[in-house]
Amino acid sequence: MSQGSHSSPAAPNRARVPILYVILGVLLVISIVPMYFYSAQVESINRDRLKTNEMLLQNTVTRSLADDLSQHERSLRMMLANLSSAIQVASGGDIGGMNIEAPELRALLEKFVSSSDELAYATLLNSEAKGVSAGRIAPDAFLQRELQHAYDAARDGRAYNGQALQVEDGKVARTVVLVSSPVSYGGRFLGVVGAVVDLQFLIRRLQEVSGGGLIPYVVDAQGRLVAAATPQYVTGQDMKSLEIVRNFVDQGNKGQLAATKEFDVHEGKSSVEMLGTYSPVTALDWAVVVQKPQFEAYRGVYEMQRTGRLLALLAVLLSIGVSIFAARRITNPLQILTESGRALARGDFSQRVHLRSRTEIGELAETFNTMSEELEQFVEDLKQAAEENRALFLGSIQMLAGAVDEKDPYTRGHSDRVTRYSLMIGKELKLDAAFMETLQISAQLHDVGKIGIEDHILKKPGALTAEEFEVMKTHTTKGANILRPVTQLAEMLPGIELHHEALDGRGYPYGLEGDQIPLLALVIAVADTFDALTTNRPYQHAHTPEEALKIIQNLAGKRLHPEPVAALMAVYGRGEIRIQRVVAIKRPVPHETAALPEAPQVSLSTAAPEVANLEKTRV
Repeated sequence: MSQGSHSSPAAPNRARVPILYVILGVLLVISIVPMYFYSAQVESINRDRLKTNEMLLQNTVTRSLADDLSQHERSLRMMLANLSSAIQVASGGDIGGMNIEAPELRALLEKFVSSSDELAYATLLNSEAKGVSAGRIAPDAFLQRELQHAYDAARDGRAYNGQALQVEDGKVARTVVLVSSPVSYGGRFLGVVGAVVDLQFLIRRLQEVSGGGLIPYVVDAQGRLVAAATPQYVTGQDMKSLEIVRNFVDQGNKGQLAATKEFDVHEGKSSVEMLGTYSPVTALDWAVVVQKPQFEAYRGVYEMQRTGRLLALLAVLLSIGVSIFAARRITNPLQILTESGRALARGDFSQRVHLRSRTEIGELAETFNTMSEELEQFVEDLKQAAEENRALFLGSIQMLAGAVDEKDPYTRGHSDRVTRYSLMIGKELKLDAAFMETLQISAQLHDVGKIGIEDHILKKPGALTAEEFEVMKTHTTKGANILRPVTQLAEMLPGIELHHEALDGRGYPYGLEGDQIPLLALVIAVADTFDALTTNRPYQHAHTPEEALKIIQNLAGKRLHPEPVAALMAVYGRGEIRIQRVVAIKRPVPHETAALPEAPQVSLSTAAPEVANLEKTRV
C-alpha cells in the first residue's frame, strides 16, 4: 500500500491583539477609571465650595451695607435726640404759639443741618403744626405728605422713618428720606423734629460694590425701591416682581436674617437665572439686595468642569504618565484653593492664591484673589465708616458744648479749654487710650447742665446769693440727667455729675469724699478750676497762671486731688500751657460802663478769700 500525503485539519485563524494595546488598555482602565471617579468627587466638592464662596461674598456685601445703614440710622437718631434735648432746654419746654419762631430754635436747626453733608433739611413743628425749618431744599407735595405722617406718628409718641422720595429734577435730582422723633417735655407732647437725609452716600456705596455682574439695590418693607447703583431702577419702583424681593416682603418682621436663593428674572420672552441675597436693615424696615446672573456667579464652577474634562481627554491620549502629571496639575491648585477658602472662612481676608498658571485654573485663582481683595476692602470700608461716624458723634458733642458756652460770652471757649487741660493732665498721668477718650467727651460736656440754668443767675455780674448758689449747683445733676438717656455716654456721666465734689467732702451735689470720687471727676475738677482762675469773669479778674497754680497747689489734698494737681504743674513747667493775658471787661451795670484795667498780680495770701468762695464764683 502506498503511503500518500495526509494532513490533519488546519487550526482556525484568530485575529492577533497586540500586547501593547492590552497593556495600554489595562493601564488606561486602571488609571482613567479611578481618576474619573476621583476627579468627579473633587469637582463636586469644590463646586459646592465655590458656590458657597459666591454666596458668602454676596452675604458679606449685603451685611456690610446693612450694617452701614443701621449705623447711619443710629447716629442720626442720636443727633435728633441731642437736638430735641437742646430744643427743650432752649425753649424752656414751650414752643407753642409765637415761641416756635424764637431765633435760638432756628439757629439750632441751622447748626444741625450744617453739621453733616447728608442732612438736606430739618424742621421743628409744635403741637399746633406750626414750625420753623432750615436746609438746602424746599419740601414738595410728596415731602409735605411725609411730614404730615411724621407729625401724626409723633402725636402717638412714635418715631417715624419715611418713604424714599426723589426731589428736584435733572442733574440735581436727589433721593431723600424723612426721619423724625417726637419732642416732649415732662411727659407733655411739644411737637416733632424731623430731618431729611440725602441718600447720595448710600448710592455711592452701592456703586462701589457693583461690577462683575453684581447688581446691588435697597428696597423698603413694601418692596419699593429706595436706591440703586444704576439708573436701570428708579426710586419708588415696585420690585416685588423679583422673587427675592417678594420673599423679603412676605417675611415681614420675621425676616431678621440674611437669605440667599436662586430665582429667575423674566426679560421679555426670555428669562435669566439669578443668584441673589438680601440682608434686612431692621431699624428701617429695609433690605439690602444684591443679585448676579448665575452664569457669572458660577463661572468658576463651569470653568472647573471644562478644565476637568479636557484634562481627562489628555490623560486618555497621552497615557498614564501624562494622566498622572495632569492629575497633579489639577489637584495641587485645587488644594491651594481649598486651603485659601478655609482661611477665608476663618476671616483671614489677606490670604492670596499664588499660582503661576495660564490655564483656567490660574484664572480661577485670580478670581479668588479678586474676591479676597474685595472682601478685605469691604472690611476697611466698614472701619472707615465707623471712624466717620465717630467724627460725626464728636462733632455733635462739640456742637452741644458750644451751645452751652454761647449762653454766656464770658465763658466762651471754656469747655474747649477744660477739655484741652484735662487731656494734658491725663497724658501726664499716663492714662490709657480708652480712658482718655472718655475724659475728652466728659470734659467737653462737663457744664452741659448750665443750659438749664436761668440766665439771670448764670450771667449775674457778681457773687451769688445762697439761694442762687443752690440753683447753680444743680447744673451737675441737670447735665447728667440730660445725657443719661444716651447709653453711649454712660461712662462719661461721673465726670459731668461729680466734677464739683471735693476730697474733704465739702463739694456737691452729694458731698462725696476721698476715694468715693472717681478719677474722671478729679481730673476735670483740676482743669476746670485752672481755667476759671485764669480767665476774666464779670465777678473777678483773671489771675496769672503762676497765681492760679499757687491757689490750686494750696487746694491739693483738701478739695483737689494731689496727683492731677502735680500733673498740671509739670505740664505748665514744661511750657506746654500758654495763656494770653487779656484786659478784663465788666458787664455794664447802672452808672458803670468803663473797662477795668488788666488784672493785677495777686499773692497767695490775698487770693485766700477767693479760694474759700471758689464754688460761688461758678467754676
